[in-house]
Amino acid sequence: MKTKNLLFILLTITSGSLFASEFGDPKLGEIKAPSCIFCHNPNGPVAQDGYPNLNGQDPLYLFNAMQAYKSDQRTGPMAQLMKAQLQHLSEDDLKDVAAFYASKAN
Repeated sequence: MKTKNLLFILLTITSGSLFASEFGDPKLGEIKAPSCIFCHNPNGPVAQDGYPNLNGQDPLYLFNAMQAYKSDQRTGPMAQLMKAQLQHLSEDDLKDVAAFYASKAN
């Protein structure tokens, strides 16, 4: 039983790190996120307390959040602004932006 648990843990850790590294290109994401950095500072604290810190977040979570803004599934005071900022980015662009912020230290 211990061997199966250890194997499961190793596969989980390995597959997660492979997925994160293949999710998007952080270098391209930095190029594609020029308007993002004004509110979501990749090098330190966010511009205002109400803005979420994206640094070090899970790339799949970030990608899904951006997709939700684009499709009006996320609401709130900043939803329309986020939709406007994201409307011209493709799925691959969003993956790259997510990888960029995921690669930053929190």
